[in-house]
Amino acid sequence: MILPTFDPNRLQQQMQFVLEIDKLKGILRQTLITDASRQENSAEHSWHIAMMAIALEEYAHQPVNLLHVIRLLLVHDLVEIDAGDTFCYDADGNQSKAAREIQAADRLFGLLPPEQGQQLRAWWDEYEEQVTADAQFAKALDCLQPFLNNMQTNGHTWMLHGVHHAQVRDRMSAVQVGAPALWPWVESQIEEAIAAGLLRAA
Repeated sequence: MILPTFDPNRLQQQMQFVLEIDKLKGILRQTLITDASRQENSAEHSWHIAMMAIALEEYAHQPVNLLHVIRLLLVHDLVEIDAGDTFCYDADGNQSKAAREIQAADRLFGLLPPEQGQQLRAWWDEYEEQVTADAQFAKALDCLQPFLNNMQTNGHTWMLHGVHHAQVRDRMSAVQVGAPALWPWVESQIEEAIAAGLLRAA
């Protein structure tokens, strides 16, 4: 086997990217970890949903490439290093979210050697465009994870922000698309949350 020629400049770019994405560990999300002891960070969220893809692959709405789903899940939140984590129920913050995240994607993926940066950027774009089965399943998991955490922490984030059940149903519609077999379970959990007073019913 012929080994590729070592390129110190290429390695320097790759290492710069690897060090830069460590900053994702410092981006705090609204969601608590399941023992309710603290907020989770975006790197923990990315790890969790990647593991969820492995555990829940059978619920994808059609056959998916599991490795590619994991790639999408690990790449799509990197932009939060620059753009921050925009709370899904923050109407004002979501107005500028797309522009902030595109600018962040340009910078972050631009740190890599061009062909690598273009590949990761293509994965990020694929997730955002929500056209492929892999991207749709990834999105379903991305929405499901904070839902689960809220159910385990007595609706902490929902109650803190006065979230209405209709907002949650709308947010969770990604599950209907990417993992529809899980939707009846999600609906039952929403009804439990309403009955327990964790979600506003009106």
